[in-house]
Amino acid sequence: MNEPTTSPEALNLTLVRDHTIYACVMGSRAFGLATEASDTDRRGVYLAPTPLFWRFEKPPTHVEGPREEEFSWELERFCELALRANPNILECMHSPLVERLTPLGEELLSLREAFLSRLAHTTFTRYAVSQHTKLVTDVRIHGAPRWKHAMHLLRLLLSCRDLLRTGRLTIDATEHRDRLLAVKRGELTWPEVDAWMTRLREESDTALTATPLPPDPDHARVADFLLRTRRTSASA
Repeated sequence: MNEPTTSPEALNLTLVRDHTIYACVMGSRAFGLATEASDTDRRGVYLAPTPLFWRFEKPPTHVEGPREEEFSWELERFCELALRANPNILECMHSPLVERLTPLGEELLSLREAFLSRLAHTTFTRYAVSQHTKLVTDVRIHGAPRWKHAMHLLRLLLSCRDLLRTGRLTIDATEHRDRLLAVKRGELTWPEVDAWMTRLREESDTALTATPLPPDPDHARVADFLLRTRRTSASA
């Protein structure tokens, strides 16, 4: 007898709707930089039931939707990216705007420090360099950067510097809200914004020399969590 098949779209909907362990709002609303025109960017983590991995067709590592501006990762993929110090993933675990949190989600968030390491300096800086290159290209071609992107790059650089200084990741940029929004409105010149970016990168490099962050994340602690969740899902 053939097993009933489920369309990819239906499976994706089920994973997000029924198996999400953590969901939050990110973007400007989480960073303290929202205006009336800001979108609501939602991010989530779902735990695909273990039996889905016993088939040839594996469950998706990520799902877009079903709502606009919504994106979710399967737990293993999320942990893998977080261990690599992916900036978007690390910040996702620190959103103050949590919309869904199961006991497994609470355990995931309790591991936030296990994911943090000096690797963040490399990944945040690499991302910043790539975004800065795009801004410089815009200035060369159009005479000005995309100011919204410039604002978010500055916020990321502030977050990176403070993480390296304190060992704690903070995404709330309310302290710098007025100046960052002035950047978004194009009220600062590009040389002023570029100089601020350069200063933040230099401050991050200096902070790295005395950072309290460990050299590497705690892989064993995260792996133990993931293994236990898979086993529990298999027997459910």
